[in-house]
Amino acid sequence: MEGVSSAAPGSDLLEETVRIPAQARRPESAGRHRAAGVRPSPAPRRRTAQPAVVVPEPGTGRHTAAAALDERVRPVPSPRRPETAPDPQTELLTTALPTTALPTTVPPAALFSPTVPLHPSPSRRTGRALVDRADPARRTVPPRPPAAEGSLRAALESLTRPIAVVRNRRRQPILVALLPAHNEQETLPDAIAGLRGQTSPPDRIVVVSDNSTDATPSIGRDLGVEVVETVDNSDKKAGALNQVLARLFPTLTDDDVVLVQDADSLLDPHFLEAALFYLRRGYGGVGGVFRGGEGGGFVGHLQRNEYARYARDVNRLNGRCLVITGTAALFKVGMLRQVVEARLDGRLPAGDGRGGVYDTTVLTEDNELTFALLHLGHRIISPVQCTLTTEVMESWRDLWKQRLRWKRGAVENCLQYGMTRVTWRYWGRQLFTMLGCLVSVAYLGTLLWAAVFGGLHIHPFWLAVSVVFVVERVVTVRYRGWRQMLLAATMYELILDYFLQACHVKAYWDSLTRKTKRWN
Repeated sequence: MEGVSSAAPGSDLLEETVRIPAQARRPESAGRHRAAGVRPSPAPRRRTAQPAVVVPEPGTGRHTAAAALDERVRPVPSPRRPETAPDPQTELLTTALPTTALPTTVPPAALFSPTVPLHPSPSRRTGRALVDRADPARRTVPPRPPAAEGSLRAALESLTRPIAVVRNRRRQPILVALLPAHNEQETLPDAIAGLRGQTSPPDRIVVVSDNSTDATPSIGRDLGVEVVETVDNSDKKAGALNQVLARLFPTLTDDDVVLVQDADSLLDPHFLEAALFYLRRGYGGVGGVFRGGEGGGFVGHLQRNEYARYARDVNRLNGRCLVITGTAALFKVGMLRQVVEARLDGRLPAGDGRGGVYDTTVLTEDNELTFALLHLGHRIISPVQCTLTTEVMESWRDLWKQRLRWKRGAVENCLQYGMTRVTWRYWGRQLFTMLGCLVSVAYLGTLLWAAVFGGLHIHPFWLAVSVVFVVERVVTVRYRGWRQMLLAATMYELILDYFLQACHVKAYWDSLTRKTKRWN
């Protein structure tokens, strides 16, 4: 059309005000280098405050930004990295892994060359988007370079190879239950059933039949447990346990646990679970809190009240106890081995000199083992969760024999170890017991004198003593119910108190006169 210039309006102004920098112009030899397959390294670009470059399209004279952008956003090749020696650790890890076939679920088309970045840099993404918006005809996807299947497959195989896991071949600690039994055919089945009914049952149950003359060994075998019969043992329970432990130690580790339980005792279902919890907390020995079983008539009733008071005292002391009783106790094998070594090297009383876990020369082996653990720096506890039922003596004669052995054994254990940082409280308990015996003698003597010679008067001192006795009897038996509390207020249990104090006096006398010991 006449009068209309083919150039865009203001092109003269643009030509005068805008000039393409010399470093952005295409060199004449660019075509020759492209034909030869050699790409010249472009000169570094400078960021200037110049306006956008407008380049006339060939043959039209019109200006467009596409050509200029094509020149300005061309990616700059990254500098070539210097070759470095392979990492010895990486090379060792790669060669040490076992080779496996590439999973067939990965298609070959999904294998990309590790040399091509999965995500372009922000500058490359931005420049490509500008070019595509400016000229849709040039919107093309650059061809993906062919992947080196050999190296790529090896790389992916290294990622899919299973990593060798080093398993801990150290076995878990086991729990071995030892049931020393002498003619216990009637109570043994219940003891074994109680162990099998635990929430954390033992791994092994071993019945230690010591000179039994009844069906104790055969009953144990019929019930499917291990039975060991002692050979030429004259040291009662302590000697029987030493024989079995000497045979078990080579097969056990220091972390394994041994339960020693009387065959006439029955554990509550959560006993072992609670005891193992305290062993894991670092205690050297864990004992039980026992209650009296049924039977025994009036004598058995008195013992059940006595055991209820003992459980109350342990509960008030949060499990702190003076003795780990032989009714049921758990020890780590490592602790028992320390006791054996200490007996042999002189840190503990040698006992019979053979280095057994239990001292066979004493009457109360459980009390002596408690002393040994405490002198080696270990802690003991009788948690209120570790409850069990034990047999009661059914006659005054049997009760006398049992308590005389207990009392004399405790006194002789104190004499055996002397006055130490551990035994001083036990000595204090013996002194307190002796004072109680003297008070009881004075109390009964005063009442007897007044009854025989007349002149019975209510003395304020002895009245106060009587009130203290009544309150103590009532309060300490409240765990058995209000009926037992009312009965305790009648002070009928003074019979048992005086009976036990007589056992104390006899035990002190036998120890001083060195009377022959008898284990009943």
